[in-house]
This record gives sequence, C-alpha cells and structure tokens, in this order.
Amino acid sequence: MNTDFLVTIIFITILVIFIYWYAGYSTRTGKLEDKNQNYIPDSWEENFSWFFSLKGLIMFVLGLVLGYSIHGVI
Repeated sequence: MNTDFLVTIIFITILVIFIYWYAGYSTRTGKLEDKNQNYIPDSWEENFSWFFSLKGLIMFVLGLVLGYSIHGVI
C-alpha cells in the first residue's frame, strides 16, 4: 500500500514539474505567446493562473509528501 502511494506521488511530481518546464520552454522558443514575459503562456495564464501563482507552495507540499513517503518506505 505504501509503495503504491509513493509511485503515485512520484508520478504527480514529475507531471507537475513537466508542466512548469513546458510553460517556460514554449514561451522561450516562441511557440506560445507571452506578452508580459513571465514565462507563462497567456492562454494558460487566463485559465490556470492559480496553478502558476501557487507554484512555490505546490512544489513545497509535493516535496514534503515525497520525502515523507520515501522515509516510510526506506
């Protein structure tokens, strides 16, 4: 049961990191428009601004949960 939780948290963490990375990549390469130069595509910023404004908190919580679950397995 605990290893299933660990695998799920690792998958979610990798998915969130990929979303943040792709947002920066797509604006730096010019694939998506970013008028205010904050490395968040304008189309994403309109719909998911909460996701990008809470980036620090989301990554902190995922890190805590990941560390706690790794500690439980090891």
